[in-house]
Amino acid sequence: MLSTVNAGPRLDRLPIGGFHKRILWLIGAGMFLDSFDIYLAGGVLGALTRSGWSTMQLNAAFLSSTFIGMLLGAFAAGVLGDAKGRKFTYQFNLAIFGLASVAGALAPNMMWLIVCRFFMGLGLGAEIVVGYGSVGEFIPPAVRGKWSAYLSLITNSALFCSTFLGYLIIPSIGWRAMFAIVGVSAMVVWVIRKKMPESPRWLESKGRYDEAEAILRSAEAESAQKQPLPPFVETLRPMTRRTTLLELFKRKQIRRTLLSIMIQIGVNIVIYGFIVWVPTFLMKQGLDIASSLGYTTLMSLGGPAGALVGVLVADRIGRKNGLVVVTTLAAIVGWMYGHSTTVGMATLLGFALFTLTYLMVALGIATYIPELFATENRMRANGIAGCAGRITGILAPQLVVVMYAAGGVKDVLSIIVGVLVVMAIVLAMFGVETNQQSLEQIAPEQEPDAQGALSGASLPYESHR
Repeated sequence: MLSTVNAGPRLDRLPIGGFHKRILWLIGAGMFLDSFDIYLAGGVLGALTRSGWSTMQLNAAFLSSTFIGMLLGAFAAGVLGDAKGRKFTYQFNLAIFGLASVAGALAPNMMWLIVCRFFMGLGLGAEIVVGYGSVGEFIPPAVRGKWSAYLSLITNSALFCSTFLGYLIIPSIGWRAMFAIVGVSAMVVWVIRKKMPESPRWLESKGRYDEAEAILRSAEAESAQKQPLPPFVETLRPMTRRTTLLELFKRKQIRRTLLSIMIQIGVNIVIYGFIVWVPTFLMKQGLDIASSLGYTTLMSLGGPAGALVGVLVADRIGRKNGLVVVTTLAAIVGWMYGHSTTVGMATLLGFALFTLTYLMVALGIATYIPELFATENRMRANGIAGCAGRITGILAPQLVVVMYAAGGVKDVLSIIVGVLVVMAIVLAMFGVETNQQSLEQIAPEQEPDAQGALSGASLPYESHR
């Protein structure tokens, strides 16, 4: 029976190869479908309204059930992810939104579809929490930001795919096919992902050393086929610890918890206070719906563009410094958009704001927030921050309605700019830089009264045991 496996140092020394690529694509497939399911709502609800199957009030209930489900799903995923494991949780939530999507495709009426959408939301909210929280546990620190940004790029590409397939499928086949595509695809991914390994870092944190050792040996053997593995330095041995949600709000971790919440609020207020309103803003400026959607489509290309920029810069400029710079630029561009005088200028600035927003997603939500916490609390923290983001997504549209009535787009953007400025200041003053460091180095110190102890030596480790 092993007493430790040094999962972190052994994973961090592995050269990037097939092991990491499988992890990325298996997690990314589920998150792509998650995002696809979220974005199909616009086209489906439009078709339901035109056919008389639904009303504006029922459409609102559909959207509300989605957000409520996602809020509860984000919280539940945080708790389950740390208690039951990453693999159990992402398989569980994928099954929930996959089966609920199939049920939605067969819905006999709108009320049934609304109930199904709530269960879809549970899985959708959970998938993002666990997906972004898990990928970094497998990736070496030198490229962890880049690969987290890759995951963000895969996820955000679903916006275009969902919109394009909706354009092709809904008019000819019907809205049910959209839910059927997601449901069947999710079940296929669920079967394939059964072979995905559990996080050795999580297994070690739970004292399941033999299981962690088996996964590590397999990954090392695969990597060693291409080149000899370098030695690693053993770290102080973490004993198993029982943690609670309240530990995130104790002295050693509350700063990081509040930072994570601030990032989620800042990003989501831009998304749900500006990005989803762009077609409406353009129509209020005098464009017809076709032109409005055309300009919005051009701006939306900033989504994958932002994630791609994240791939290129995440490990070069760092997370804290990168977020401060990007958030400041987003505030400046947001102010300029509010004062733009032509549609052409608004389109260019809108594209820039889309790009900066999804760069914040790649640097902040996909990479920085999961890095700030120790393995035993990573999913809980991601879930709490995700809940803050979901609440912002629920409240931001209501704030937009009030501010637009008071002073138009300029007043809406003034609120968004104000939040971004506060976010940049908070990050600059209280942020923790995580770039190029192992997750064990970044982790906050344990509370003195935490169960367990640390022991072991710092010695070079040459073999695979």
